[in-house]
Amino acid sequence: MVKKQLIMEKALELFAKQGFEATSVQQITDRCGISKGAFYLSFKSKDELIIALIDQFMEEIFANIDHLVRNKKNEENLLFDFYYVSFQSFGQHTDFANILMKEYTQSLNEQLILKMHNYDKLINSTILLMIDRVYGEKVDQTKYDLLYCIKGFMRMYSELFLYQGFPLDVEALCRSLVEKTDLLAQGMTLPFLQKEHMDLSIFQIQGDVTKEQMVSMIDEKVKELEDSIQKESLLLLQEQLQKQTFNPAIIKGLLENIRNHPHCKWIAYLLGRYFNL
Repeated sequence: MVKKQLIMEKALELFAKQGFEATSVQQITDRCGISKGAFYLSFKSKDELIIALIDQFMEEIFANIDHLVRNKKNEENLLFDFYYVSFQSFGQHTDFANILMKEYTQSLNEQLILKMHNYDKLINSTILLMIDRVYGEKVDQTKYDLLYCIKGFMRMYSELFLYQGFPLDVEALCRSLVEKTDLLAQGMTLPFLQKEHMDLSIFQIQGDVTKEQMVSMIDEKVKELEDSIQKESLLLLQEQLQKQTFNPAIIKGLLENIRNHPHCKWIAYLLGRYFNL
C-alpha cells in the first residue's frame, strides 16, 4: 500500500474512534509504524490530512450520486435509486460520516466549513437536475423548496442511524421517502424559495478545472495506485487529454474502468464532464 493511503486509512480508524481533535499526529504515525518525518512528507499538517479525508469521502458520495442522475437512461425509479445510493454511501462509511457531521456542526475551521459548503452547492445542482428529470414542469414554481425538502429528509434520516443506532433497512427507507417526496411534489402550491435565493455557483474545481490541471491530477493519482487496470486506464485517459485520438466509446470504457475505484471517482467525474460523457 502507498504510504499516503496507509496514513489516510489508519488516521480514519483513529478519527472515527476518538474524533479529529483528540487524535495526534504521533498516534497516527504509531498506528502506521512510520516516523513523523514520513508523515510530513505526505501531509503538511493534521489539518491537511483531515481535508484530504473529507475530500475523498465527499467526492466519492457526490460522484456516485451525480453519475446516477446523469446516466440513468429513464426516470422510472430514479428518485428511489437516488435515495438508495445516498444512504448506501453513508452506510458504507458510517463511522467517518458520524464524526464528520458532528465535527462540522461544532467546527470553527474555516477551511472545513468552506469545503462542506462547496460540496453542498454541488449536491444542490445534482438534486435540481434529478427534480427536473423526475417531475419536469409540474414543479417549476416549487422545485427549490422541494430541493430543501429532499435534503432535509436525507439529513434527518441519516441522523437516525448515525447518532441513534437505529436499524437501517435502506430499501424500506427509500420507498418511504419516495412516497413522501411525491406527495410534496404533487401537493405544494405555495413556494417560499426562488431561483434568486439560491447559490448554485459550482465548486471551483469542477467549473474552472483545465486540461493541464487534470493532467497534473492524474500524475498524482497514478503515484498512489499500484499496477492495475485503473492505473493503465488513467494513463490512457491522460494521453487522450493531450492527443485526443480515442473515440467516445473507448473513452467511456476507460472511465468505467476507473469510476468504481474509491480513489478514482472524482477524477472520473471531472473527466466525464470534460469529455461530455
